Amino acid sequence: MGRHLPRRTCAVTECFALVDCNNFYASCERVFQPKLRGQPVVILSNNDGCVIARSNEAKALGIEMGAPWHQHKKKFEEQGVIVRSSNYTLYGDMSARVMKTLRNYSPNLEVYSIDEAFLSFDGFDGRMESQARDLRATVYQWTGIPVSVGIAPTKTLAKIANRAAKKSPTSGGVHILMNSTEQEALLGQLKLDDVWGIARRLSRRLNEVGITTPLQLRQADAHFIRERFGVVVERIVLELRGQSCLDLDEVPSNRKSLVSSRSFGRSVQTLQELREAVSTYASRASEKMRRQNLATANLIVFVETNPFRTQDKQYRASQSIQLPVASSDTGRITAAALRALEAIWKPHHNYKKAGVMLLDLVPATKVASTLFDMPDSIGSQSRMKAMDAINRRFGRDTVKLGSSGIRPKWSLRREMLSPCYSTDWNELVRVG
Repeated sequence: MGRHLPRRTCAVTECFALVDCNNFYASCERVFQPKLRGQPVVILSNNDGCVIARSNEAKALGIEMGAPWHQHKKKFEEQGVIVRSSNYTLYGDMSARVMKTLRNYSPNLEVYSIDEAFLSFDGFDGRMESQARDLRATVYQWTGIPVSVGIAPTKTLAKIANRAAKKSPTSGGVHILMNSTEQEALLGQLKLDDVWGIARRLSRRLNEVGITTPLQLRQADAHFIRERFGVVVERIVLELRGQSCLDLDEVPSNRKSLVSSRSFGRSVQTLQELREAVSTYASRASEKMRRQNLATANLIVFVETNPFRTQDKQYRASQSIQLPVASSDTGRITAAALRALEAIWKPHHNYKKAGVMLLDLVPATKVASTLFDMPDSIGSQSRMKAMDAINRRFGRDTVKLGSSGIRPKWSLRREMLSPCYSTDWNELVRVG
């Protein structure tokens, strides 16, 4: 059946480990607040809107993802639920520490998300389980984050093995799914949308042709699946059979765009506050871009009111602007973003959100000059490196543009925010 796939799509790696951090956001909070261990903990979205993460204890209480905080506040208090605002600075730093630890176990690693990574486990053979358990213990000892490990001959099966490692109380956080018989037994117990890459809509379409479980999908005719559902679903079939078609993506491809946007903590009416917000978002986006050694000559600024406040006048608009030559300089990008904002600003509106999109990103080392315009100068590059280094060491916004404001009142509402224990000198844990 594999003849239907291009040869180059089949991976050389024959054993994958998926390492997934357990209840990652809640676990990050618990590292520096041991009193939260064993307690129901939930993390709220931006502006303390709704639940986006739960500890196992919170799940046991029946708290659902997406539960609005303002509707459940009293209930959470009665149940003893501990609530925290999302602290992405802390979570990002803890993620980097976990990934750095994982590299001690395999040089071939794909960071799949903030709390997941695929590793090549080739060559361990009979030592797979002991290696996986040592990995779990080391990550917990070095970072305080508990993880689960699923091992299988393909990435899709590794995802399923990891699910078993989390849900089975006897697994001890590790599940190995290399045996074909065990694979079929586990696949027969799951729903189609438990499989990586199969959403509910695709699951319904598969149901229409009599495929209702992952095991039935594994046993389906690959040629029929390709003709009816396309090559992507055919790859899932082959992956479920143990034929690896998805290799490790060890070097992330360059992004073509990125966005920096947030809803405001309260409505914004003045141009000055919008300028502060757009300046802040342009700075954030520029910093993210420099981390990947990219540059841009195209950006879009957008603003919008709150569509749920029907009593307010509604307005949303965007404006694109092009730089003469691609840049990664915060000053140049912010100045352009503010010009775009001036073009779409309308007074007498209650603005709820703004953002900056950087488009057509290119490697900063390949930016060419034009007849009248030059790329970022050596002085500009040095300033940006110095600013990024200071902010990494002493915390975000230690150095920033004056146009971003001093103490903005429009910023996110995060009333239950934990300190940035690992990235800000002023918020380090004090002992004694």
